[in-house]
Amino acid sequence: MRPYSVVQNEGFKHMLKVLEPRYNIPSRTHFSKKIVPDLYEQEKKKVVDELSRASSVALTTDGWTSRGTVSYVTKTAHFTTADWEISPGLQTRPLYESHTGTYLAQVLTQAVEEWKIKSPSTNIPVTTDNAKNQINAVNEAGMGPQIGCFAHVVNLASHKGISVNRMDRLLGRIRKVVSYFHRSTTAAHVLKTKQEMQKLPTHKLIHDVPTRWNYTYDMLERYLEQQAAIYSALTDKAMKKNVKDIITLSDDDLRVAEEVLQVLKPLKTVTSLLSTETSPSVSMILPLKTRILQSMAPSVEDSNITRDVKTAIREDLKPRYTSPPTLQDYLHRSTALDPRFKSLSHMDPVLRQRTYSDLTTEIVSSLGTKECDEGQAAEPTGANLDTSPPQKKSAMAELFGETFASEDMDSKTPADIIKEEVASYLAASGITVDDDPLTWWKSNECKYPHIAKMARCYLAVPGSSVPSERVFSTAGDIVTAKRSTLSPDNVDILVFY
Repeated sequence: MRPYSVVQNEGFKHMLKVLEPRYNIPSRTHFSKKIVPDLYEQEKKKVVDELSRASSVALTTDGWTSRGTVSYVTKTAHFTTADWEISPGLQTRPLYESHTGTYLAQVLTQAVEEWKIKSPSTNIPVTTDNAKNQINAVNEAGMGPQIGCFAHVVNLASHKGISVNRMDRLLGRIRKVVSYFHRSTTAAHVLKTKQEMQKLPTHKLIHDVPTRWNYTYDMLERYLEQQAAIYSALTDKAMKKNVKDIITLSDDDLRVAEEVLQVLKPLKTVTSLLSTETSPSVSMILPLKTRILQSMAPSVEDSNITRDVKTAIREDLKPRYTSPPTLQDYLHRSTALDPRFKSLSHMDPVLRQRTYSDLTTEIVSSLGTKECDEGQAAEPTGANLDTSPPQKKSAMAELFGETFASEDMDSKTPADIIKEEVASYLAASGITVDDDPLTWWKSNECKYPHIAKMARCYLAVPGSSVPSERVFSTAGDIVTAKRSTLSPDNVDILVFY
């Protein structure tokens, strides 16, 4: 996290001279050209080795721009380890050309080849935002399914809701008030005094930002919390002569704001969940979508503006993840493999049955070729038959082996075994939504071995591109104002390490 040039600082050199006068401090270029790149290569080999052993790998990708106005694309790889832990690998590359779908597809393909992720028998799911060029890039690279970041989807739907005419005007008036208290030190002092007088929390007002709808929610929530102090401050004699074009909210406006805040609360909760969850799996997408749509159902008690907000959110969110149908089926199977949601109570019975039937078919299909190959490998050769003596049967085997073994074991096909396993999994007790599904699978892998193999692949797929965005925060601590000229290669190494 520190610049390489720290080894040239007089204070640093003096400290090491006091600690160990005989030590010769390596140069800045020695660290940047030798030490750190070597560490990077060592770690990279470990990650490549882990990726080669993974049964399935999923990617997330997103773009960002550094302080040095260099565009980068970051990719994170996700797979489930033998201990049922999600392990990511990172890569950050500069983008020098226009961010077309074709160019991004080339970058994505190069990353897959460099990290030796490609497997001929499995697809590579990729989670991105909902930008058209990102969607086209995944399709052109021959990967998929392409999964839209659910956090981004919620953000888009929320923006639709708060952009309805009357709500937009209401938020505009609140922004004016908030901006006034932000830019005026006198007004901020008066507000703090009024808060103390009315025994309200001495919180500062929050200003929203265009790209993050949850800041709009926070701004609205904080305004309602402090509206008594705000009104008292704006009507104070010392403030009246300085207040211009500031309109306080009427009682009707406050009522509407409170209603809309309750409407937006589930969306805020989902956004917070996706941001704080260590590994928000793709299995969460459809249950969360269903829960939001349920909360946006019209009510006879809704005011006109509340009804408009709900309608805008519902119309934007409802068609998401319905096309292509293969994507929707993929998400249904992912949800079924999550022990928190395996009851699929958010689906109708016909769709629930079809989802488990599709899951059974996929497991049988994936095992067919493998079992055939293993059976051929296990087949004894003619030489072995001639030299190996026949195994002596026990008394129980002589009496009952031919009768009961053929009925209970030999007559079952792989499909029958899988169907029984799926039925047993479905009948098993679920876990609470707060429990970790990977921990559950770690304990039950032996009980449902075939389903566990599918779960290992599906549950590693992220439901949002938050992992890539978290890299931006790390990169911001590395590519600082003093280090804005770092070469892209060094940025990649330092962000990865």
